[in-house]
Amino acid sequence: MTVTRRFALASATLVAAPSVARAQTPRRLRMATSWPRNLPGPGVSAERLAARIGRLTGGALDIQVFSAGDIVPAFGVQEAVGNGTVEMGHTASFFGMGREPAQAFFTTIPFGFTPLEHVAWLTQGGGQALWDELGARNGVKPLLGGNTGVSMGGWFRRELTHVDELKGLKIRMTGLGAELFQRLGATAIAVPPGDIYPALERGVIDAAEFTSPGADLALGLWRVAPVYAAPGFNKPNGASELLIAKPVWDSLDPAVRAAIETASEAEHHVALAEMEKLNMDALATMVGQHGVRLRGFPIEMLRAAKREAASLLGDLGTRSSFARQIHGSYTGFQERLSVWTRLSTHAVLAAREV
Repeated sequence: MTVTRRFALASATLVAAPSVARAQTPRRLRMATSWPRNLPGPGVSAERLAARIGRLTGGALDIQVFSAGDIVPAFGVQEAVGNGTVEMGHTASFFGMGREPAQAFFTTIPFGFTPLEHVAWLTQGGGQALWDELGARNGVKPLLGGNTGVSMGGWFRRELTHVDELKGLKIRMTGLGAELFQRLGATAIAVPPGDIYPALERGVIDAAEFTSPGADLALGLWRVAPVYAAPGFNKPNGASELLIAKPVWDSLDPAVRAAIETASEAEHHVALAEMEKLNMDALATMVGQHGVRLRGFPIEMLRAAKREAASLLGDLGTRSSFARQIHGSYTGFQERLSVWTRLSTHAVLAAREV
């Protein structure tokens, strides 16, 4: 369905909202999330999505949002929506890599798409159709549910000066970034967002990566690991996913489905803009008030990471037939798009530093 068609259907729903609200009792749906309640970034997106969907459907849908652990664990949201434990979910696609390696492509991959490039692939390059097919296999309808933007590289107790210093380092990381850091010698541990600080404080992990300053500040990680490293080559995109159980999605009126799609598109747009402002403010607070030390990864570490990422991505494409298909679509689109990205965004940003 085109954006224009979805907007028309959603608008029709809005016009008819008063009669919809009077004609039926709101359909109540539960949304399990992978986040602490109102966590800046994804936690806020989940709450805002629920409210926006309610408004766009004229109150036909009443969505109750649950924090990680309220109904299911943070990393169990996809499965819970797929098996009908809850009707909706808000999570990150790559949390489901254990079930299907190709899930990584719909959140982020090391040295992969930026947020804008990711949306271009989904909407213009066939990515959403592949995501829908993957979701149907797992009993869900997936949509973008927000974005925290380009991530930072992580929190460390001391500055890294050589790639060998990663050997034996226990770092909180998820998705393909976790596999990449393991290839570089670290031990990657998947810790739910709400448990990162205590794990870091108790020494269960030595370092941690989550998202970007706007969300990271709320977790307080700087208190234990004051070195904040960049760039976030392991996670250049921070896409969240909104999940609707496939039987629920299929039962909804087309106008209601269009309203949900419109809410999803709006949240991705708003969340990215909001995170730019939050990141700006949070970074100033971190450095100015909390003594956070901003550091860059050493160049030979970035080079080693890029070599390993290319090998890892090639390996990912062999793990299942569907992963191979998605891998081909993603990498082919990135290769073609990179020509324009270098001439446009990259060149403009480089020119700003002249």
